[in-house]
Amino acid sequence: MGEFTRGLLVGLLCSSVLFLALAVLVMAKFSSRAGRGRKSLQRLRDVARRRVQRLQSRVARAQRLAEIGTLTGGLAHEIKNPLSTVLLNLQLLQEDLNPDDPSYSRVANRLTTVTREATRLRDILDDFLRYAGKIELRLESVNLNKLLEELVDFFTPQAQLSRVQLRLKLPSEPVIASVDSRLIKQAVLNLLLNALQAMPEGGEMILAVSTDKDDATIDIIDTGTGIAADAIDKIFDAYYSTKKAGTGLGLAMTRRIIEEHGGQIGVRSELGKGSDFFMKLPLQH
Repeated sequence: MGEFTRGLLVGLLCSSVLFLALAVLVMAKFSSRAGRGRKSLQRLRDVARRRVQRLQSRVARAQRLAEIGTLTGGLAHEIKNPLSTVLLNLQLLQEDLNPDDPSYSRVANRLTTVTREATRLRDILDDFLRYAGKIELRLESVNLNKLLEELVDFFTPQAQLSRVQLRLKLPSEPVIASVDSRLIKQAVLNLLLNALQAMPEGGEMILAVSTDKDDATIDIIDTGTGIAADAIDKIFDAYYSTKKAGTGLGLAMTRRIIEEHGGQIGVRSELGKGSDFFMKLPLQH
């Protein structure tokens, strides 16, 4: 065999070895990618399965809550009807009392106590029925600046009686949102009353509006007692309240109104310095 032929065979052999090596590397790479692809696909399937399970759980929970709401709403109505009769008869008894009777003062005081507690129970039932009932939105294009100006005019005398200075900060341009003005007024008023109650010694309250690309934000800022960190996550829960008076449904109802409008509500607070309750509502473009 000549040198040329021997060199040619060696070259072909080396080329074959290199080709086989490259083929093995390419197959290994594709195999690795396929393995990673299968793993990625499995992860996507797992994520989708977990999301479906969470969605099914939320739907089941919503159905249970709807059933409970229907039952408790009917029960509240059944309690409210005889309660109205009780209050009416208590009023008639008070009118029938004879001031000259030696026991007049004692009986009158007891009737007053029973009437006060029965009235409080009726108010609790009214609040519950409003909270548990279906909210029907009557949407219209509303200038939030004008809506808040009307609220400030209405609320300022009450704030002044509590030695609270109420200030309004509005942007120069109209802020238009598609909302139910009656319900938004109720939501803002609930937060104004909440802020007023947080300042028993007086203080300052700011009602402000700002906008970004898609949302309008309404802030109700006070210089009151603030909220403890461990209560921030519970402050909007139904029947959670740090006050002795009230039903514990004011903030829960406010959250429900804002969420029905497709918005969000939250609070930033620090003990001893005050709170900032904010509501985000979608702008009308």
